[in-house]
This record gives sequence, C-alpha cells and structure tokens, in this order.
Amino acid sequence: MSDSVVLWVAIAVLLFWAMGAYNRLVRCRSQGIVSFAVLEDLFHQNLQLVQTHAPDAQAAQDCLTAWAALVAAAEQFKASLRVAHAQPLHAPAMKALRTAHGTLSESWARVRGLPSYLVEPAWLQTLQSQWEQLAVKTELARTDFNRVVANYNEAIGQFPALLLAWLFGFKPAQAL
Repeated sequence: MSDSVVLWVAIAVLLFWAMGAYNRLVRCRSQGIVSFAVLEDLFHQNLQLVQTHAPDAQAAQDCLTAWAALVAAAEQFKASLRVAHAQPLHAPAMKALRTAHGTLSESWARVRGLPSYLVEPAWLQTLQSQWEQLAVKTELARTDFNRVVANYNEAIGQFPALLLAWLFGFKPAQAL
C-alpha cells in the first residue's frame, strides 16, 4: 500500500511540475508577443513617416531617386513586418525583419545625407527630428524585446523544460 501512495505522490509531483513548466513557457512566449506588439507599433510609425512626408514634385532628381529608394525599402520593411506580425517569435521572420529594417535605415541615411541645395532644409530638419524621436523609442522597445526573447530562449533551453518545449513545439526565437 505504501508503494502505491509513493507512486501516486510522484506522479502528482511530476504532473504539477509539468503544468508549471508549460505555463512558464507559455507566459514567456506571450511576453514576447506583447513586447513585439509595442515594437511593431513603432515600426508602423516609421512607415507612416515615410508615407506622409514625400518631397514635392519640384525636388531635384537626386532627391527623388533617394526618396524612391526609401519608399521601396519601406515597402520591403512593411512586407517583412506583416510576416513577423503573424509569427513574432519565428526566427526566420525576425531575421528578415532585421535585414529589412537595416535597409530602411540605410535608405533613410541616404536621404538625410542629401546636399542642402537639393532639399528644403526645414522639411528635412522636421523629418530628421521625427525620425530620431522614433529611433530612440524603437531602440528602447527593441532592447526590451531582445531581453524577453533571451528569457524565452533560456526557458525553452533548460532541462527538463526543454523536453516539454520539444513536445509542444516551442522553437527558439530570434532577437532583433
């Protein structure tokens, strides 16, 4: 009889541990999704900034070419963001988003680096100020997201929780 009680106690302890470990994995994944939602909102603000501040038709050809490259980079970024929205902790989607964000940043640097005689200085200064404000907020959100991703990856990599992660299909996430 005592062997039976010990067995049932061991099964109960194992069951409760598994439930707790699974809940931790789900909680870590949920925190990653919430953290990405904040970052995604800031990324959409970057896209809106590009869409609403196009140079006028009087701008020089170099300015229009640089702006066209920025708009193309924004479209690429928007497509990557759409994929990442569907799977915010999916490593290939995050890697593509990081690449697209780098392209967007490089394109913005080209627009920002245009000579002052090609663009209206007040227009560029306003745009630069708004971009920098978003960049600061985005970097804070990105740091938070990367911290949450590190916690998530740590949680799914710890033994014996990694057995549950494998069983339920928790995959390592990619930081931005």
